[in-house]
Amino acid sequence: MSDISIYLKPFSESVFYAAGFNNKRLGHQSLMYLEKGSFPDYSSADMAIIGVPDMRGYGLDAFPTNGPDQIRSYLYKLYSPLDEVKICDLGNVVPGNEVSDTCFALTEICTHLLEKGIVPILLGGTQDLTFPLYNAYENLGQIINIASIDPTIDLGGEDDSTDAESWVSKIILQQPSYLFNYTNIGYQSYGVDSRAVSLIKEMNFDAYRLGFVSDNLNEIEPMIRNVDILSVDMCSVRQSDAPGAILPEPNGFYGEQLCQIMRFAGMSDKLTSLGLFNYNPAEDQRGQTAHLMAQMIWYFIEGFYNRLDDFPTREKSNNYYVKYHVKVDGQEEELVFYKSKKSDRWWMEVACPAHLVTKYARHYIVPCSFSDYQVATTNDIPERWWQVYQKIM
Repeated sequence: MSDISIYLKPFSESVFYAAGFNNKRLGHQSLMYLEKGSFPDYSSADMAIIGVPDMRGYGLDAFPTNGPDQIRSYLYKLYSPLDEVKICDLGNVVPGNEVSDTCFALTEICTHLLEKGIVPILLGGTQDLTFPLYNAYENLGQIINIASIDPTIDLGGEDDSTDAESWVSKIILQQPSYLFNYTNIGYQSYGVDSRAVSLIKEMNFDAYRLGFVSDNLNEIEPMIRNVDILSVDMCSVRQSDAPGAILPEPNGFYGEQLCQIMRFAGMSDKLTSLGLFNYNPAEDQRGQTAHLMAQMIWYFIEGFYNRLDDFPTREKSNNYYVKYHVKVDGQEEELVFYKSKKSDRWWMEVACPAHLVTKYARHYIVPCSFSDYQVATTNDIPERWWQVYQKIM
């Protein structure tokens, strides 16, 4: 078994004692790395929390390293959503001499956890740490989808010299590519070059403005249900709710909206890793941002333990879902929709050549909403269907 403990160090015991001694709190239901030489046995864990206190992605050579512990101090005071949860806190990644050293360690840790079927929950650190998380899936040979909740589209540009502002382009350009789809959720137009939005859409990726997402939060659920990695930039939350974001914005999501999205993420059978990034504890007034991040993780955990395993597969009978066939003019084959009998959630099947079914087995049945089915019944092809079809073909 790979010894990932060499990349990690214990977090402060004071965080645990601050949680109190009520055995109903998360702090008393989680295995923790509190003392050097006593690395926890995480083999039966469902989720593993990992602090990554490295902020050099924003060019900060001197940076506070207590961010993950600040989040923990609030998280472990919260009451568990269940009588028992299987969560292990593996401590903090030891920052390397260079950012690349930290990234190497994080990739090794996440590769190992994903192989074991354990969901990594990363407490950053800057958002460019999503890149080594992506590399873990590459190590496993998995073609994946990524979504970032982000006020900007981090493709980089003439004025952007830091990795935190260009990590998306690094993932897109890396070859061979294991990225099937990228989705930006919540960009703010006045902070994004319009050419970046156009480029994202030309590549058949997705980008949704803050206003659209805020007004249509339930329409975001299928997007979240379709991703493997969810990367959250705390700058996407308005400053009044998250003053400790590294670059706080006056506009953005409300805290309760992020908590709802986290529950969507937790309930997704497909999502296998989560990262919360761009938190600066030095600017966090009364720990407000850390408190919100703790609640976001709580909602993810609560959603995770309410997963329904209702993704349509050939092995499941029609007892699991209702299947709808819709004829659209100009299409040789009918469009096929699935509605779960457990959750009322929807999927649609995108035409996929037989020789590509194995390669895209996780991608040609696409989470959608009832509105996509309604579009099809008006003799039109849903945009979601077209985007996936173009990628497959």
